[in-house]
Amino acid sequence: MSPIAIRKRNLTVETVFHEGGPPPARPLRLAAASAVIRNPYAGRYEPDLLPFMAELRALGTSLAEELVAALGGKDQVEAYSKAAIVGVNGELEHGAVWHEAGGWAMRQALGEPKAIVPAAKCVANAGYRLMVPLHYIHAAYVRSHFNSFEVGIQDAPRPDEILFALVMADGGRIHSRLGGLAKEQVSVHDGQR
Repeated sequence: MSPIAIRKRNLTVETVFHEGGPPPARPLRLAAASAVIRNPYAGRYEPDLLPFMAELRALGTSLAEELVAALGGKDQVEAYSKAAIVGVNGELEHGAVWHEAGGWAMRQALGEPKAIVPAAKCVANAGYRLMVPLHYIHAAYVRSHFNSFEVGIQDAPRPDEILFALVMADGGRIHSRLGGLAKEQVSVHDGQR
């Protein structure tokens, strides 16, 4: 039997129409898809978390596909991230399983981008809000796409739950003008530059 028991899911799409200065040619959209699941290891130490991590790949795929659809297709996605909020009866490592499961799922859904998927994780009470870092999917040093997005659900995670989230955006910050590597200059294709 799968250890993945979902209590609820959430999809948040934020559309930014203005940040001061001239309105952008197109709004920026950021989205987070979250799932709140029962933590199968809450209240106890489990030495082998690898089976749980493997089971989470299906959840990651579902959330990644939902985000890609919400943003209009994989060719629209330019930035990404992932997050986990573990209820207080769990441990940080229960959220760390999302590094591989969530990151792998987004890479599959987006056509194998090379940049590392940034992440944030914590152990917290229900209602905690976590700021999640984002960056460009093909090269981590594209400064225009350094951004953040808030993830959280009012009644989650309960003490024996985990909130897992994936985040994507269809562009960089509106009015980004701080120099550095532009997305059009990415040439090495090593995930860095």
